[in-house]
Amino acid sequence: MNIFFVSLGCDKNLVDSEIMLGIIKEYGFTITDDESQADIIIVNTCCFINDAKEESINTILEMGQYKKSGRLKGLIVTGCLAERYREDILAEIPEVDGVVGTKRYDEIASVIEEVLKGNKSVKIEEDANTAHTEKHKRINTTGGYFSYLKIAEGCDKHCTYCIIPKVRGSYQSRPMEELLEEAKELADNGVKELILVAQETTLYGKDIYKEKSLHKLLRELCKIDGIEWIRILYCYPEEITEELIEVMKSEKKICHYLDIPIQHASDEILKKMGRRTTKAELVQMVEKLRREIPDIALRTTLITGFPGETEENHDELKEFVEEMGFERLGVFTYSKEEDTPAARMPSQIKKPVKIKRQKEIMELQQRVAFEKSEEKIGERMKVLIEGKLPEESLDDYGMESGNVYIGRTYMDAPNVDGYIFIPTRAMLMSGEFIDAVVTEARGYDLVAELINE
Repeated sequence: MNIFFVSLGCDKNLVDSEIMLGIIKEYGFTITDDESQADIIIVNTCCFINDAKEESINTILEMGQYKKSGRLKGLIVTGCLAERYREDILAEIPEVDGVVGTKRYDEIASVIEEVLKGNKSVKIEEDANTAHTEKHKRINTTGGYFSYLKIAEGCDKHCTYCIIPKVRGSYQSRPMEELLEEAKELADNGVKELILVAQETTLYGKDIYKEKSLHKLLRELCKIDGIEWIRILYCYPEEITEELIEVMKSEKKICHYLDIPIQHASDEILKKMGRRTTKAELVQMVEKLRREIPDIALRTTLITGFPGETEENHDELKEFVEEMGFERLGVFTYSKEEDTPAARMPSQIKKPVKIKRQKEIMELQQRVAFEKSEEKIGERMKVLIEGKLPEESLDDYGMESGNVYIGRTYMDAPNVDGYIFIPTRAMLMSGEFIDAVVTEARGYDLVAELINE
């Protein structure tokens, strides 16, 4: 039986997909990359914002067409959309044969078997707070040299715009020994960069060890042979501790990079969002991180058009973005999600206004980011090679003909940040670390020369 798998949404969802792929392989099913040849198609969905929901639904409908044009015997929907809308999915999309929630995906093989027998199968854990183990072998889908390590599930913050706590449950850290075992296995399989993810990484351990223990986990991960970079995503600013800063300073394997979603800078909007920081506290934290770790690259995300956001609030956010000079920054327009407090708030902002404000901030951030790229010229940097640019892609990146390799620095998380291009006559391998000197800035990207070529 051929299984075709589609993974949508965030990197945390990707980890779930990789675990399901591992389970499927263990059961003897064949994984195919051709949907037209699939007996079973599985779509791991996202429902974080409206665009994600639309993408998930459209993908389900598209895959369902292979029941007419291909050899498809069963269509299974998993993930957050399945957890949140299982009745609607089964009632309104008859092509769907199985639904698996976020806490039951370890039963994916049994659901496949039921579907192949011609039965509908639904596996949903009614209590989203039920503990869940992830001790399964994963199939790494990221290229082999980097991998995400999901250190916790769920969230306790309950920001007013977010549905995730209702879908994924309360915060649940994974035991440290389980994470270290998984990280060692990833390293044995060639992974050199570990990227720590969760709905919130900074609270790791508080539920099971009664104290924030991210710094302890990091020290243990740094001891693993083969791992050369450890990157930390999704750090809530109010939870960043002295211990975390100290371990980042003292452990060479930890990238001087933090992803800190702050969402806004107006105290009025932050309060409406249910965030637990003020503008002054955000400024204080950014200044402290840069004082303690001068070369740190800070990434953040913002939301424009939150209910009640005035032009004054928006102007305050723009001033904050310019003053803080984040190395990396992304902006979402507010998405009105049902069953969230923000969806019931008055003064909902019209879509054109949200998009206009988003565009203004991104244009401002572009100037900031481009200036910071220029500042890197002449700097020596360690680069993780991701691959060689195909000949037909050279023009797309403004590169001349010849050998051009593409890589990332410590400042760049995969799929969200920039690249560094290395024109060279040398033969480089994906997953190889090299030293290079930056010679040119091209917007968000850099060009560099290989040292000692």
